[in-house]
Amino acid sequence: MTSSARGASTSQVEVGNIGRHGLWLLVEDKEYFLPYEGFPWFRKATVDQILAVELLHGNHLHWPDLDIDLSLDLLAHPESFPLIYE
Repeated sequence: MTSSARGASTSQVEVGNIGRHGLWLLVEDKEYFLPYEGFPWFRKATVDQILAVELLHGNHLHWPDLDIDLSLDLLAHPESFPLIYE
């Protein structure tokens, strides 16, 4: 008996972990950490709200239940976006 190769993932974005200090996202082949210090909107969100993330237009993350929109450029190069939430 032979086993077949696994298929490609159909999900373009996946929440890998939700922890005490932030959450991990896997977007296509890259992993990003979103600390609550820099992204406080996720701190009190429910697991279901955080898991309901969509990748739009290849570079735009959207959480419809939380009304949050982030670009992959922001996650990859935070130094280029110096404004900090206060």
